[in-house]
Amino acid sequence: MRAYWGNFVFALVLAAVILFTPDLPDTIVGILTVLLSIVAMVAGIHVGIAIMGAGAVGLWKLAGTGAVAVTFEDVPFTAAASWSLSVIPLFILMGVTMGRFNLTGKLFSSAQAWLGRLPGGLAVSTNFAGAGLAASSGSSIAISYALGRTTVPEMLRAGYKPSLATGVVAMSGTLGMLIPPSVILVIYAGVAETPVGPQLLAALVPGLLTALAYGVLIVVRCSLDPTLGPRSTIRYTWRARFRSLWDVTPVTLILILIIGGMYTGVFTPTEAGAFGALAAILLGWLFGDDRSARHLVRTVLTSLRETAASVASIFLLLMGVHVLTRVVALSGVADWITETISSLGLSRTLFLICLIFAFLILGMFMDGLAMILLTVPILMPVLSTFDISLLWFGVFMVILVELALVTPPIGMLSYIIHRIASHPEVNRGATIRLSDVFKGVSWFVVTSAVILVALIFFPDIALWLPETSAAE
Repeated sequence: MRAYWGNFVFALVLAAVILFTPDLPDTIVGILTVLLSIVAMVAGIHVGIAIMGAGAVGLWKLAGTGAVAVTFEDVPFTAAASWSLSVIPLFILMGVTMGRFNLTGKLFSSAQAWLGRLPGGLAVSTNFAGAGLAASSGSSIAISYALGRTTVPEMLRAGYKPSLATGVVAMSGTLGMLIPPSVILVIYAGVAETPVGPQLLAALVPGLLTALAYGVLIVVRCSLDPTLGPRSTIRYTWRARFRSLWDVTPVTLILILIIGGMYTGVFTPTEAGAFGALAAILLGWLFGDDRSARHLVRTVLTSLRETAASVASIFLLLMGVHVLTRVVALSGVADWITETISSLGLSRTLFLICLIFAFLILGMFMDGLAMILLTVPILMPVLSTFDISLLWFGVFMVILVELALVTPPIGMLSYIIHRIASHPEVNRGATIRLSDVFKGVSWFVVTSAVILVALIFFPDIALWLPETSAAE
């Protein structure tokens, strides 16, 4: 608490420096405004309010109180009145409804029935269940909670080492940001002004490739060291395996509807989100245990309330980034950064490698969405200089943000998994240290780094699918 108050006081002092220092160059004002937003976030202020408040201070200094008043009259409408962003509440409603009707709860059981006999089979099942949840939830933290509470006890009971049990849950959670339909990719598309449909399709192949690479990694490591993750002793009949597929039929149908509809051009992203949300409600009700009209109405109303709260928070973030973008444009920070990087003579590859290290540092004290909202407006002119596709960069950036969420010393998702695993009902009496979680994720981080390098040298991994869709 003392650290938060210290950062809050520092933010106030920094705001006073910006406002009351005479003859401060515009570029310095822009840089200090970005720094102020970071300090405010670290102080525990909501990301949207932190960015918007810092932007207001910068605008006041650069253009006066009139510019602040005009901006705050204009931004709430312009930030939200975008047809491409209408998909956000629909995707969120779809994910919330699938969770409320428990459509996603049986993914792990189905994956276990088919993959449990592999070396490290429970971990492989957890990984692919995470990929399935990612395609319905899109929230890394929600996926981590859902998997952590159910799969970590199962793996520990089967004799898995804590590092693998916690590491695979953390990394499966990160897939929620990448595999479509991903809300964070839609938000990126709104900030970077890329088309939502192609942006989601661009992440599909890298997302599936990442999930597959994680699965192969687990099998190879557990084959070399069987004590890491013993084979499951539970045997499933083929009848039981095929019966388990029936349990995941609703999720499968919804994903085929959304991704297939966007790829073939039958649906726009917003239409795909609307049909996905409607399918989630109908299939959740029809495949659920309680098919009463009362249960349907109660679940839909609860889902709508939860969706409204989530959407309000996200659009507050978007309003904040619109304000900050005006400060960046007025102060000339983006032009200054572009000129500075161009003068260094960096190649495209070296620039992207430098970005990897920069984002890992940012991930120590910022969440993924904040990193995207804060850096994309600044980086867009630089990306244009290096002729980097914004569609491709969206995928590259989301993978970077995923890594920043788990890497030490302050990987937020790793801390969340450690907190979940510290509960006696989860750890089953075993002592699970934070170092175990970081040790567990390290192998997966190396795998993701390899995929990042492959994306740099083979950009068609991300661009092939949206280009094929456009051609049709």
